[in-house]
Amino acid sequence: MKLMSWSAMLAPFQVRSFRFQFPADLLTSWGMEMENLVLGWYILVTTGSVLALTLYWALQYLGTLLAPAFGMAGDRIGQRTIICAMRAGYTILGTAVTALAFAGALQPLYVFIIAGLSGLIRPSDMGMRNALVAETMPADRLMPTMGLSRATADSARIAGSLAGAGLFAIFGLGPVYLAITLFYALGFLFTLGVAGRPIRRLPEAAVRASAWRELKEGLAYVWDTPCSLAAMWLAFLVNLTAFPLTSGLLPYVAKDIYGMDQTGLGTLVASFALGSFLGSMGVSLAGRTLRPARMMLIFAVAWYAALLVFVQMQSPLSGRMVLVIAGVAQSLSLVPMSVMLLHSAGERFRGRVMGVRMLAIYGVPIGLLAAGVLIERLGFVPTASLYCAIGIGLTGLIALRWRADLWPIDAPANTR
Repeated sequence: MKLMSWSAMLAPFQVRSFRFQFPADLLTSWGMEMENLVLGWYILVTTGSVLALTLYWALQYLGTLLAPAFGMAGDRIGQRTIICAMRAGYTILGTAVTALAFAGALQPLYVFIIAGLSGLIRPSDMGMRNALVAETMPADRLMPTMGLSRATADSARIAGSLAGAGLFAIFGLGPVYLAITLFYALGFLFTLGVAGRPIRRLPEAAVRASAWRELKEGLAYVWDTPCSLAAMWLAFLVNLTAFPLTSGLLPYVAKDIYGMDQTGLGTLVASFALGSFLGSMGVSLAGRTLRPARMMLIFAVAWYAALLVFVQMQSPLSGRMVLVIAGVAQSLSLVPMSVMLLHSAGERFRGRVMGVRMLAIYGVPIGLLAAGVLIERLGFVPTASLYCAIGIGLTGLIALRWRADLWPIDAPANTR
């Protein structure tokens, strides 16, 4: 068996539904990445406060607690229906910011409000994408498809961040946000072409009676399944201590550590995204030769190690190089994690399990807000180093606690 297979990577495109989902996810990811960079920079420059920056990013995760409900709704009425509604919402909010920007009426308060509204639905986006892939893709193509699906977000971070920074510097906020809104609208239109399973028709009384029961069943399934529970704890940990360093805090690193402008920030974002893209493509090429649980643990530790080196870097060039390595490790950990969860959950629970998985994103706003306070007291390098040390230590504890379920080659969590 060949370790790398181009046919395995291209096989998902033989499925008509994925030929629509791939550009839909790509366009939506472009819009998100451009929006994150542009508004994050706007808040930092307008307010001059790292606390305001971390608050903006934290608001985008406001709806994390709603993710299991989105997953339950997806199991009931289909993941495609839920994603279409979410992307219509992105388009509406983008139109509002575009109008305010062209009218010269945009203020930080309005950005915070719109970030909060977007944050009600955005945390569920990646989980619903993954569940939709599992709903429409044969099981033997799931690993390479998940790699390609993840690559849409990674490639968008490369191109979207660079394009967003360049357009923002040249044309200003209004034209950039018009482009962002167009990306969201096109993503919505492509999503309409994705196949969806028939809606489960239930009597109204049964709908009311079973909604909470189905939600509790999903939570109970995760709690009672060792590999899923271990993955959830690891997902919360990396969102708490790793993602803040390469998302909400990068504008601070660019401006206050490296003395760069928004274009420089774009190169930092793109460097991490390039590594993530390479990792995702590696997963797609390797296909079913990977051991998901082992990959998840090994590369989580590698991710933290790379971040620990990154925060010591004093020059933008060396920082970019280490960010590429960190991005590779991130994808090689998180993509196998998602595949393991989807394989384990099966058709019945996949939406709810991915919804619970998205609950782990709640670690990001907690980590960001804590980092904002600690950086002002301790400085960036001590705070970031502390985050990495905690991450490595707790990843080791997770591996020890669930060793029998995650490490043996013949464990279900390592099924190829």
